[in-house]
Amino acid sequence: MSDEEANAWRPHERLDFSAIVDRPPLQLPGGARVVVWPVVNIEEWDIARPMPRMASPPPGGVAPVPDVPNWTWHEYGMRVGFWRLLDAFKRYNIQPTMSINAKVCETRPRVPQAALDAGWEFMAHCYEQIPIQKITDQRAMMEQTLDVLTRFTGQRPKGWLGPGRSQTFVTPDLIKELGMQWFGDWVLDDQPQFVNTRHGRLVSVPYTIELNDIGIMLTAHQASDAMLNRTRDAFDRLYMDSANGARILAFGVHPYISGASHRIRYFEEMLEFLSGRDDVVFWNGQQICDWFEQQALTGTPRT
Repeated sequence: MSDEEANAWRPHERLDFSAIVDRPPLQLPGGARVVVWPVVNIEEWDIARPMPRMASPPPGGVAPVPDVPNWTWHEYGMRVGFWRLLDAFKRYNIQPTMSINAKVCETRPRVPQAALDAGWEFMAHCYEQIPIQKITDQRAMMEQTLDVLTRFTGQRPKGWLGPGRSQTFVTPDLIKELGMQWFGDWVLDDQPQFVNTRHGRLVSVPYTIELNDIGIMLTAHQASDAMLNRTRDAFDRLYMDSANGARILAFGVHPYISGASHRIRYFEEMLEFLSGRDDVVFWNGQQICDWFEQQALTGTPRT
């Protein structure tokens, strides 16, 4: 561990403990009660490395290189699955956040260009799909990621998500140092939180592990409609809780999982369910961050 890592603040030193029942209620505009934050994860998998995830277990239990079956399974998401998700979001007039490995802009620009044309938000997601702890020069990688995305979109990303929500102890400091305002790695609340860094304050926008197709479909091996059912249950509870202040419902999907032919109908049903209420708003990460900071100016939220 470097001296920088050893001396960095730990997560519990970056924000105070706060029980949600002790906070003044957060208020959404127009009488809304729940914010839905949709996140589509677009990744770059290097065929020369072990694959980040597997649908097809390797013979003998040893991860092969190259792992052609699992690489092509992911590639299906780029060629087919993404376009199903894009179509579904367009039909419901939803502009999600795209969590994107920057290298995709160089290897498969057709995908991020379609998202850009559709008005999706770009959230920086490293250069390639590699855990941050395995990257030798984290700052250089983050700068490269931001530079590539800025050139492609014309705007510098303001939000960050590590692959698999991975961080080192210094990651929050680097996020702020490099000019970003918020991140989604900390899944510790149903409301945004302020996080202290060496360079000022960040906003933690509440992302998710539970409402994510990786955990539901790959880890737990649930049926194709499981994410739809879990999202309904989560929404019902969050809506009830929102009587005491606004709540955030985030969900994360991947084109090679939720965009598969046997799952896409349930994803479409999920969007229909979530978009069928007047007191629910679909926001991207920056909208959530801006709203939360504005609430702070009026003295509403606490860390």
